[in-house]
Amino acid sequence: MKLRIQNGRLIDPSQDIDAVKDLFVDNQKIVAIGEAPEGFEDAEVVDASGQWVLPGLVDLAVSLREPGLTQKGNIATEGRAAVSGGITTLVCPPDTRPIVDTAAVAALIQDKADEAGMANVFPLGALTQGLEGAQLSNMVALTDAGCIALSNHRHPMVSTKVLSRALEYAATHDLLVVFHPDESSLSEGGCAHEGLMSTMHGLQGIPEEAETIALMRDLLLVEKTGVRAHFARLSCAKSVEMIADAKASGLDVTADVAVHNLLLNDQVLSRFDGHYHVLPPLRSDEDRLTLIEGLKAGVISAICSDHQPHEKMAKIAPFAATEPGMANVEILLPLTMQLMDEGDLDFSTVLTCLTSGPAACFGLEAGSLSVGSFADFILFDSTARWTWSYEGRKTRGHNSPYFGDELVGRVTSTYISGQRVYQTV
Repeated sequence: MKLRIQNGRLIDPSQDIDAVKDLFVDNQKIVAIGEAPEGFEDAEVVDASGQWVLPGLVDLAVSLREPGLTQKGNIATEGRAAVSGGITTLVCPPDTRPIVDTAAVAALIQDKADEAGMANVFPLGALTQGLEGAQLSNMVALTDAGCIALSNHRHPMVSTKVLSRALEYAATHDLLVVFHPDESSLSEGGCAHEGLMSTMHGLQGIPEEAETIALMRDLLLVEKTGVRAHFARLSCAKSVEMIADAKASGLDVTADVAVHNLLLNDQVLSRFDGHYHVLPPLRSDEDRLTLIEGLKAGVISAICSDHQPHEKMAKIAPFAATEPGMANVEILLPLTMQLMDEGDLDFSTVLTCLTSGPAACFGLEAGSLSVGSFADFILFDSTARWTWSYEGRKTRGHNSPYFGDELVGRVTSTYISGQRVYQTV
């Protein structure tokens, strides 16, 4: 099907484009920008006047909960939530039940995603069998089955020796490894940033050193083995400095940050609200501001939702007893745009960290409106003011502190391979 998106403000930082231009789609791909290609006739015309035409967003951290945890969400519901937020490509973690440590589970997730017909889904494979940190998984088989990288998620390794062997194997086969730097002996039992607020409210803290000690170890092993590495969900100012130094020394490393760690700090602990219980925890405002500086400097390449939907009961308990995580995938873009007000970020930087930046981290052909790429794009009303209501949510998750908040900017349509998969009513 041929499609012409006309009169919209087309913004694509990967091509340094920000202008009112028409977009032309044929046979699932973008075939031209600006002027229609020769012979382009009988196209469906979409008038995007007053809207922005943006590349589809790429989210590196969306828990789909299927298989095994469907009381929290499933591939269809969370895929629907993702596309309603303009996310056309997403990466899901390996901590399903069963774990993504066999080709069969990886294939099941992708088959379910194809059946749902929503976002493009790329699973992470488990670095070790059962994420138990002892025996290496069949990494090559997982990659052949469609896993885009390997990770032990937030599960500890039995020993540094096992981790070193895993990285040596991954490096031999040029596989990407995703790290969640965490020294479990320091973080175990913790639920909040270790500092004045956690002490005042009687919450067991997680020190910054739980992240930075693990990060230093991991970087040394990356240097030793030569493995390609991505560091997920950074939360500390010191971590930004360490990644910057690693990049400067020539290591092949990238990093991302969750949107809530950019917007919130540990002062919210005074609310005793389990919706703010996340891992890694919300840290000090100094940490938060340094993470933003890391984005501006290009040290951190991607902003993700770290979407973790939960059933209602998972958050109805004292703070420390609640399950960690927020369900914000469908409001990722308007949340991230709030950084423009307080973080001195321009929209080009924000959009890059949601599109071509994360795509480059994982080697995905996504996040761009370049001619020849698949026509994954969104129409966005940058001035729309709307309230994200609990009743109107698309996710099955009940856990977000942003329900009832007025947001600025709303995705009005989402297209994948030239087909509209979502439109606001």
